[in-house]
Amino acid sequence: MDFDVSTPTLIYVFFVSTLGATLQGSVGFGLGFVAVPLLAVVDTRYLPGPLIMAALVLTILLAYREHESIQFKGITWVLVGRLLGALIGIRLLVMIPKDYLSLTFASMVMLGVLLSISGLRLDLKPKNLLSVGTLSGLMATTSAIGGPPLALIYQYLKGPQLRGTLSGIFVVGAILSLLALSTVGYFGYLEFKLALLLLPGIVAGFLLSRFTARILDRGFIRPAILSFSVLSGIVLMIKTLL
Repeated sequence: MDFDVSTPTLIYVFFVSTLGATLQGSVGFGLGFVAVPLLAVVDTRYLPGPLIMAALVLTILLAYREHESIQFKGITWVLVGRLLGALIGIRLLVMIPKDYLSLTFASMVMLGVLLSISGLRLDLKPKNLLSVGTLSGLMATTSAIGGPPLALIYQYLKGPQLRGTLSGIFVVGAILSLLALSTVGYFGYLEFKLALLLLPGIVAGFLLSRFTARILDRGFIRPAILSFSVLSGIVLMIKTLL
């Protein structure tokens, strides 16, 4: 399979991954919101495996930075759900024709936005933690967007706690998703090389988020990102259907 990547594409990939990593490093999630529709427009091979691997690196960095703020209450239920969701997601990927993967990615973007603006508030009960963990695992494995379901149940946390807790969950969840993807041929050497192309932007975004996490007004940035994600998802859907 051809792996030639032009310089303009490399610059584009760097910009997308930097923007997404800066957002996630600032508010706790959002890499997938930005990167999934924008990467799918140029090459669906970046999804989901390469982006999940890049997200794994980012979440390890974030979990280390915010390790003192990680909240462990109920985290076991979430991780069990992530495993179940990963298994369901793999089954769906095997069933969905490759020509329709872009439509799947766009649909997951829309689902993530709907969950984020739903206004739902869930208690930290085992059944809720298991449910959101399962949905998060399914979405992460099929499209690399696993943050919105977890944000519903952890939204009451303050900035450092939200970033640390979600990052800790994402580290384990990303590993589970990558293992699941590798078993059905969706993550191999090619996907590993594509993930390496995302890493410079991931590191740049992580470093930038040290500053933006302190100054970004979440009340302002959240609607902007969600609106941007909806538009990107619509563009991706139109591209797929045409």
